[in-house]
Amino acid sequence: MEIIVRKKRKPMGEINVVPYIDVMLVLLIVFMVTAPLLNQGIEVELPEANNEPLNIDENLETLVVSVTSAGQYFLSIGATGDDRQSIELEAVGEQVGIIVRANPTIQVLVEGDTEANWGAIVTLITVLQQAGVSSPNFITQPLN
Repeated sequence: MEIIVRKKRKPMGEINVVPYIDVMLVLLIVFMVTAPLLNQGIEVELPEANNEPLNIDENLETLVVSVTSAGQYFLSIGATGDDRQSIELEAVGEQVGIIVRANPTIQVLVEGDTEANWGAIVTLITVLQQAGVSSPNFITQPLN
């Protein structure tokens, strides 16, 4: 009769990190692919100004109204990048009015291209005030 003696296994004190590295690499690839797709703004060359940054409450929603150098108006209502369509000034007033009535705490920001017509921006501000926006803020670049 043969007696089989089994040794007790010691618990391993090491963590197998290979699965974590695999997950990390997959996440890295996903982020590298999706990062260029996150361009949510309209291409405008912002004017430079020596201002203090605005205290924007990140918990509140923001609505960005853009004016291009060609005098086109854009709203940031969920469409991103190339999906956005320029809209007429009257439609800007109507849509912003609806949005402000539905969400009175929304922050309205205006970004205008450096080459945009100053009259178009002043007219936009007037339309925004008529739509119920009490104090729209401007988006600018810091001075270099």
